[in-house]
Formats: sequence, structure tokens, C-alpha cells
Amino acid sequence: MDLFNFEIDKTKNWLPKDGTVHYYGKLLTKEKADFYFQNLLETIEWRNDEAVIFGKKILTKRKVAWYGEKPFEYTYSNITKHALLWTKELLELKAIIEKETGETFNSCLLNLYHSGEEGMAWHSDGETDLKKDGAIGSLSFGAERKFAFKHKLTKEKVELILEDGSLLVMKDTTQTYWLHRLPPTKKIMTPRVNLTFRTIVD
Repeated sequence: MDLFNFEIDKTKNWLPKDGTVHYYGKLLTKEKADFYFQNLLETIEWRNDEAVIFGKKILTKRKVAWYGEKPFEYTYSNITKHALLWTKELLELKAIIEKETGETFNSCLLNLYHSGEEGMAWHSDGETDLKKDGAIGSLSFGAERKFAFKHKLTKEKVELILEDGSLLVMKDTTQTYWLHRLPPTKKIMTPRVNLTFRTIVD
């Protein structure tokens, strides 16, 4: 589906059932998106992601960072991370998407994909630290990438393209019934930064 030739309907639910996904399209001008992209690449404390799989610790090529309003603990893939305190630019972006969506967030997990060959396998964000059925606001900068959903029971799939400077919001029972992934591709050689704003429950 071509997202570029019509006005994006921000109220449209991209999932046919069992959850809610809204795509807001580009929230920022090209100049603003370029500014934040460069700033995030240069100022965020990026680290190779860690995961424990079958008892063995592995490092991913993809890099991550974890920020919040206080040093939250967040555990996924059997690794516990501690949040760094918000940067000025992350607070600016948080305010933009909170105003746009009416949601509130207290933390952000950032991902840096160096090229299309780095992606994310099927998963759902069902960690117990997260507010149940809460919104996750996914803000994208840099390379446009395909993003996919798959229903856990029916295996139905939904795919869309995430543009530079765009926002996708997942909420309600999406994480319960749907998996999502960022498929790898050899066609894209440029980096992408993705910010996933979340609500951690103490």
C-alpha cells in the first residue's frame, strides 16, 4: 500500500482485531527530523544489546539505550537494564508525541540499526515492568523500514512502512495477541534510529 499519495488517517486502526495500532505519519519536518537524527546518533549512550538465550549471553550488532524520568529497572531477554536520565532532546520528542496522542510516557528504549541487515525478530513487548495494555509510541528517524505484525493465533499479517520522522502507536491488547518485527533487508544501507516511548510501572 502506498502511504505517500493520500492524507494519512490517524484514527485508523491498522489491526483487524484484538488490539489497536495507529500510524500518524510524519510528525516532523525534514529539517527537524534530520536534526534529531544526528543529535541522537551523537549524544545517546549507545551500547550493543545483550540477551541471554539458552543460558548463553550474546551481543547484538544493533545498539540500544534506555532513558527515563528516574533510574527505572527494565528486564527483557533475561537482562536487566537501568535507565539513564532524560536528555533535553528526548524530553522535547516526548512532549511532541504526548501532545499528538494524548498519552503519557515515563521512559524510552532506543534502538540503532546500522543498516537494513540489522532487524528485530518476532516478539511482543509483554514485560511485567510495562503498564499492561499501555501505549507504546514508536518514533522513527533515518532509513524507512518495513514493520510487520502477526496475530499469535490466526497468523494474520499486517505490514506498513515507517517513514523518517514518523510515529506509530501500539496500545490496548496489541501485545497480548500480536507479535511484531522489523524484517532485515539487504536493500537498505543507511542507519535507522527508533525511539519506543513506554510507561514503566514501579
